[in-house]
Amino acid sequence: MQIPEFTLPSFVGKLGRILPAMPPELALVFTLNRMLKKGVLPADMSLLAGKHYQIDVLDAGLTIRFTATEEKFTLSRSAQTPDLRFAANTADFIKILLREEDPDTLFFNRRLMIEGDTELGLVVKNLFDSVDWSSTPLSYIMNH
Repeated sequence: MQIPEFTLPSFVGKLGRILPAMPPELALVFTLNRMLKKGVLPADMSLLAGKHYQIDVLDAGLTIRFTATEEKFTLSRSAQTPDLRFAANTADFIKILLREEDPDTLFFNRRLMIEGDTELGLVVKNLFDSVDWSSTPLSYIMNH
């Protein structure tokens, strides 16, 4: 399936900025922990522990913050600058997950912003590159 280029309408971003961030944060943390528990996400949590992460879905107005311990991912209520921040529009994040676009290509085309600890960014990128998406519900979407 080829994801078309799109940007969500501006009212979606305005709405996303005023809605509570907790539902999408909980969904992401739950999903990451589930993938970790099932062995789909082969993370060395010692490399991720104690770091703060932020994902900004620009056109949706969403800011998702989380952190990691030696065992799992958790919500982050820290106001500190994140150790690693990714920012892009919805379509570009979907393309990364479906492996239609490489994060490096999006970064060099200025469609994916990566800020913070460069080494940590490489660890996270390599981690998601190593995920076998065929063993996740995402494979159903990719194949239908």
